[in-house]
Amino acid sequence: MLPQEIIRKKRDGVVLSEPEISEFIAGLTNGQVTDAQAAAFAMAVFFRGMTMPERVVLTTSMMLSGNQIEWSDSPGPVLDKHSTGGIGDNVSLMLAPAVAACGGYVPMISGRGLGHTGGTLDKLDSIPGYASQPDIALFRKVVRETGTAIIGQTSDLAPADKKLYSIRDVTATVESIPLITASILSKKLAAGLQGLVMDVKTGSGAFMPTLEGSRELAQSLADVATGAGLPTTALITDMDEPLASAAGNAVEVMNAIEYLTGTHRDPRLHQVVLALGADMLLIGGLVQTLEEGFKKLDAAISSGAAAERFQRMVTALGGPADLMDHPQNYLPKAQVIVPVLANANGIVQSIATREIGLAVVALGGGRTRAEDGIDHSVGFTKLISVGTSVSNDTVLGFVHARTQTDAEAASAHLRRSYTIGDATPIMRPLIHDRFQGKGL
Repeated sequence: MLPQEIIRKKRDGVVLSEPEISEFIAGLTNGQVTDAQAAAFAMAVFFRGMTMPERVVLTTSMMLSGNQIEWSDSPGPVLDKHSTGGIGDNVSLMLAPAVAACGGYVPMISGRGLGHTGGTLDKLDSIPGYASQPDIALFRKVVRETGTAIIGQTSDLAPADKKLYSIRDVTATVESIPLITASILSKKLAAGLQGLVMDVKTGSGAFMPTLEGSRELAQSLADVATGAGLPTTALITDMDEPLASAAGNAVEVMNAIEYLTGTHRDPRLHQVVLALGADMLLIGGLVQTLEEGFKKLDAAISSGAAAERFQRMVTALGGPADLMDHPQNYLPKAQVIVPVLANANGIVQSIATREIGLAVVALGGGRTRAEDGIDHSVGFTKLISVGTSVSNDTVLGFVHARTQTDAEAASAHLRRSYTIGDATPIMRPLIHDRFQGKGL
């Protein structure tokens, strides 16, 4: 069938058949479908939507557009977690090794930051020598020997997604739940997983700020993945304030190392790690109940087993063998580190979380274009939480910047992000909802 006929049918609200969707994605991959046609298709889906069966076919077609990794020789369940992104969301850095310490195998393919949200790959690039984009042979070897490896997407996994996303990015069609679902899950299916837990963020720092939109996305991800043969659970977690007390790249790696070694653990961050990890262990058959999963994961973290797995992963991928013992010797440090004072009395009512992410980008720690370079040393640390009582000399957090001028601008930005008042704020739940994939 001609691409324009498929576009016309979707434009008119017709449910597309499996061959129609498969042919269109095959044409996109081999160049027979033009960028203009792909843009028109994305816009038609944006306005007309897709049924769950259509979403499953779109996702699997995009997955089949490239190579798939196979893990039949894995000694244990192959599991992963994916987050829709937020501020201070360094969960992957502790969750992957913790699940590995509990018997799971976690081949985590992560992305870079774009916009106001940070990327796991940028965080790991803060570690000298760490090969964040190894070949598949080394990736498989490290996962098998250490239980986990966190790397970036290779060009031969779901290439149709890469092409379609670049078109969506410049045609105002990114915020389509069917297209978001296919984009995320096509890569996860290509990675050969046996179980997946999705962390769908909601709130002021999230890609999907409303709870209603987050619920719709979570249900779509869980049902489409399960319908495509990948058992999936989705949690909706709060991003109305930074998850960790650090926001940036090297500073979030340091925060993760402190977490794993027991030096410092942010309470909200710890709760999310345990919640996601317990569901990963449950979906992988490593525990029988969520409560058992919480206990097993907590023991792996508290005993240092998770820290040991993280160090083994870093070493196997070319990083320093003593990173956990001496992170300050390796992680890049900012030239200027200054405290930001509250300049007000009262209680922190709310935090404009997205603004903190934008402040990190302005410092040089993020990108406005995919090809931009970043400064791994900049960001914020020791950020205080909603509900904290403050006075004029209370430190809201510390700015890590390249210059004094940058530090002053970031300090003003951070101060504006905090709303301070007299009332006791209503605290939002950390875990808003949980969806188990129903399949089709």
